[in-house]
Amino acid sequence: MTLDDLRVFTAVCRAGSLSAVARDLSCTQSAVSQHVKRLERELGVSLLERHARGVVPTSAGRVLWAAAADGIGGIDLAVRRLRDLARGDGGAVRVTTGATSVRHFMAEAVVDFRERCPRVTLEFQTMSSSSACFDALAADDLDLAWITIGTPVRGIELRPVVELPWVLAVRADDPLAGRERAELADLAAGRLITPPGNSTSRGQLDVHLGESGAELPTGTSVADWDTAVLLAELGLGHAVVPALPGWRDQGPAGLRLVPVPDLPPLQVGWAVRRWDALSPSARAFADTVAEHCAPLGPRPAQDGSLAARV
Repeated sequence: MTLDDLRVFTAVCRAGSLSAVARDLSCTQSAVSQHVKRLERELGVSLLERHARGVVPTSAGRVLWAAAADGIGGIDLAVRRLRDLARGDGGAVRVTTGATSVRHFMAEAVVDFRERCPRVTLEFQTMSSSSACFDALAADDLDLAWITIGTPVRGIELRPVVELPWVLAVRADDPLAGRERAELADLAAGRLITPPGNSTSRGQLDVHLGESGAELPTGTSVADWDTAVLLAELGLGHAVVPALPGWRDQGPAGLRLVPVPDLPPLQVGWAVRRWDALSPSARAFADTVAEHCAPLGPRPAQDGSLAARV
C-alpha cells in the first residue's frame, strides 16, 4: 500500500468515476484501477462497487476513504511545512479557484498580502468548477480552494465568506432594463444565459426554481460569469449571474443589472482539507481575502465556528 494508492482511491470515491480520475491524472483507466486493486489485495476486502454510471465505495471503502482523506491531508501539509523550513524562506501559498475569481474577489487582497508577507509566494491553479477545485485540493499539494459553497464534501472543511445576491443582466435597451426587480417568471420567459448544468451555482438555481414551479428554458451555458455578461451585452440573451464585487458601484458596460430577490443569495468562500493544519501563511492569506470581502455584503452564519467540518 502506498500514498499514491490512497490518493487515487480517495479521488475515485469523490469523483465516482475511474475514467474521470484517469483524465485528471493523465493516465489510463487501467492504471487507476490497479491502484484500487492493490489496496483491495492488501486489505482483503472489496472497496468499490461498480455500476453502469460509475463507482461508489462499499461500506469498507467508506471507512478507508474517511481515514485516508484526513491522513493524506495532514501528511501533505506537514511535508509542505518541512520543505519551507528546509528552504529557510517564507514558503508558498497554493490556491485553486475559477478563472475569474482572482480578479473579482482577491485583487486587492493579493496586493495587501504581498505587502504584509513579501517573502511568501502566491501560486494559483485555475479550475473550471467547484468540483474540480475539490478534486485538486484532495489530490494535489494545495492549501486553499475558493469555491461556490454547495453540498458538503467528505474530508473538506468549508468556510463561507460572503453572500452574493442574484441579478439578471440585460441590455440597456431591453424592456426589463427599467424594472426595479426581475421575477422568477422573467427568467423562464426568454433566452437565458446560465452556468453549466454540472456547476454548483446551476444546481442551486434549478433547486430554487423547481421549488417555485418555474423551470429554466434551454439556452446558452457558459463556464464563467464574465463570459455570461459579455454574451448578454452582445444580445444573445439575459444572463442570470451573482452580483460580483466589481459590479457593485458600476455594472458591466451597456448592461443593466436587475435584482432577482426571490432567489436566495449564492455563498462563496474557502474550502480546505483541514483548517487547523494550514500553514500560518495560508491562514493569513485566507483571512486577508475575507477582510477585503467583508464590505461586499453579509457574511453567512458560521454556527459558532469558522469552519464547518464535513
